[in-house]
Amino acid sequence: MFNPKRIIFEKGTLDTDVGKNIYDKFKDKKDVEIINISSNRVKEHIPGENLYEQYRSGKQTMVVGIRKSMKFQTCKPSANYQLPLVSGCMGRCEYCYLNTQLGDKPFIRVFVNIDEILEQTKKYIEDRKPQVTIFEGAATSDPVPVEPYTNSLKKTIEFFGREEKGRFRFVTKYSDVDSLLDAKHNNHTEIRFSINTPRIIEGHEHYTASANKRIESAVKLAKAGYQIGFIIAPVFLYEGWKEEYRSLIRNIKEALPKDFDGKIIFEVISHRYTTKAKNRILEIYPDTLLPMENEDRKFKYGQFGYGKYVYDKEQIDDMKEFFHKEINEVFENSLIKYII
Repeated sequence: MFNPKRIIFEKGTLDTDVGKNIYDKFKDKKDVEIINISSNRVKEHIPGENLYEQYRSGKQTMVVGIRKSMKFQTCKPSANYQLPLVSGCMGRCEYCYLNTQLGDKPFIRVFVNIDEILEQTKKYIEDRKPQVTIFEGAATSDPVPVEPYTNSLKKTIEFFGREEKGRFRFVTKYSDVDSLLDAKHNNHTEIRFSINTPRIIEGHEHYTASANKRIESAVKLAKAGYQIGFIIAPVFLYEGWKEEYRSLIRNIKEALPKDFDGKIIFEVISHRYTTKAKNRILEIYPDTLLPMENEDRKFKYGQFGYGKYVYDKEQIDDMKEFFHKEINEVFENSLIKYII
């Protein structure tokens, strides 16, 4: 659960039920700064003398806003569209691509006009009928830690439960899912957990739930009838990596009920980085131990015209063979979407 140090209410948000509920939760907390603004100059109210300080101040800030644009971005290949419920994430994962996308003060913004957003979602679904339309709810965010303040995830899940041709999916690194267990999802929502070995989570995924907590939450959701999945990412090829990822896969299996026979979806992504990302990471986390030695990687141009440093073909082939073998041995009824 996100515990912000400052909350910025944009113009008009305190006139809404969601805005009022958030205000009521924090108005008596002396250690939380509440700011009302009438302009869109949010960053002026987030302190910090340099990028190091600004990043941390941003991560402690929740902005309560109104989603104005109702044009949803595409989200290929995993979904048809992004569903803008939240932007930003309270996690401080050193390797995260959002470090280069959300600017110098990466605050978390929640939207109070969820009903309007879902009305637009309905239009997108109607436009593509008779095809099924899939929406991704965590393309640039993790909506779970702010759910206690907005109730937007549960409302969205139940909206899709009523939509014959609509499907919803999101990914999280958090374990606060109890409020979603009784939602009427109608098997139309897929919830995935981004997961890694304890070494990587403890060393690089700050302010996130442990691997065991994530697995426990996935089991709760599976028992509640949700389609669950795991994104094992980013995979780092360090000394002993096979033993630790093998243990991770087996821990997931052992946590599930003995009679569980549902399909589990896996996605596996190797670590990669751009020069821009590396420079930003080193500014924000000057003491990071992330393996980002250019000479140990292969430089590869991506589909968007910029290059990134990746593991070489032999390493990737070895990784693919390992995860295919381990996942298929442990989970007979699994679907591996990709290993890249």
